[in-house]
Amino acid sequence: MYIGLDLGTSSLKAILVDDTQQVMAEHSVPMTVTRPHDGWSEQDPEQWEDAVHTAMGALGAKADLSAVRGIGLAGHMHGATLIDSADNVLRPCMLWNDTRAADQAAAFDGQPQFRDVTGNIVFAGFTAPKVEWVRQNEPQVFERIAKVLLPKDYLRLVLTGEHVAEMSDAAGTSWLDVAKRDWSDDLLAATGLTRAQMPRLVEGAEVSAVVRPSLAQAWGLSANVVVAGGGGDNAASAIGAGVVRKGDAFLSLGTSGVLFAASDAYQPDAASAVHTFCHAVPDTWHQMGVILAATDALNWLSRLTGQSAAELTSDLGAVQAPSRTLFLPYLGGERTPHNNADMRGQFLHLDHATDAKAAARAVLEGVAYAFADNLAALRSTGTQIDAALATGGGAKSHYWLEVIASTLGISLNVPASGDFGAALGAARLGMMAATGAGIEIATMPNTAKTIDPNSTHAAAFADGHACYRAAYRVLKEL
Repeated sequence: MYIGLDLGTSSLKAILVDDTQQVMAEHSVPMTVTRPHDGWSEQDPEQWEDAVHTAMGALGAKADLSAVRGIGLAGHMHGATLIDSADNVLRPCMLWNDTRAADQAAAFDGQPQFRDVTGNIVFAGFTAPKVEWVRQNEPQVFERIAKVLLPKDYLRLVLTGEHVAEMSDAAGTSWLDVAKRDWSDDLLAATGLTRAQMPRLVEGAEVSAVVRPSLAQAWGLSANVVVAGGGGDNAASAIGAGVVRKGDAFLSLGTSGVLFAASDAYQPDAASAVHTFCHAVPDTWHQMGVILAATDALNWLSRLTGQSAAELTSDLGAVQAPSRTLFLPYLGGERTPHNNADMRGQFLHLDHATDAKAAARAVLEGVAYAFADNLAALRSTGTQIDAALATGGGAKSHYWLEVIASTLGISLNVPASGDFGAALGAARLGMMAATGAGIEIATMPNTAKTIDPNSTHAAAFADGHACYRAAYRVLKEL
């Protein structure tokens, strides 16, 4: 048996799978995010540690864990988890959607070596500019940094006592030479750090370490259970969805929105604001467009109106031509294709008839338009996507998926059943590490239904997207 641990922004999910990859048990532990200032987003890593103990205890209460051979890790990317020489956490972790380091990111991005080596823009949410913010604003903390760990790799430290990262997560730090799959000493030096302060690197399907004996005994594990390198949340989700070969793609409607395409070659185009990262399996990369608020935008409207997301989106009926009301979902800045940490969301064309349902429709359409911007950016790099697997909590809404398919002009395949996200991908990587299995175990799920573009409204959605783009250009100048 194998365990997958997925450290999400809002919860830690643990699943137990057998040798046929059937889920035998699962448990989620909720977590909270603090936002002490505009643009800040933090979590206390002690939450993660408590959550993994709770989750493992819950799995052990549901199943005998003595047959577990491997554990895989997945987690939200880019977080700056700073620890001292005694492995104590120095400050709360700045998360992926923390944009306080926009000035530091711009300064690094102005140095050609960063794009040349990493293949990516230095985004405000990436790890290196956050650590530079600490150097400039909290020098007493910076001076004590012994290691910089990504969130899931802090869990690895808890589980194994080892400082290890893997390629897909490390690619989002702005310190990795993404083509060579190794830390760049030049980029580290440019940020006042050394290789000694970085974790050791492995591939996602490699053994990184073994579980501490004390934890193995406490959790009912056998001795020498291996912990795989794992993957950043999107790469791990791709492993869970079987998106590992050139031409495979998925669209994730989670807290953030992701359009992800696997590639067998390194083909960066930093200017497009498309992420070009290592995949969680060797000799494979991926390209990815990211919008920072997908279901998070709907949850924001829920808090504003006092109605749940389910209430807002129920009884919408058949998909209609888009309304005149526009929503730009830039609640905390935006990544692809705008790379603008200061941009904020907007409603436009409100009138007396605009009610909560109309606002909800505008939010769903605005997220679809943001995905269309992502698809255009991906295609500008030469990546062709004609269909994608639909994943994430928002993918439960047929209405939303039809709006997205109609706006993007691609088909969306909905899995038949089960959860094919990062937790399963982590478990699969744990299986690969423990057994030496290859990517053939990362199969795509059966399709329950395919949602094709609505030809009746395709032209109207294209017009709506054009209006959205025009609104962005005006907003950018304000």
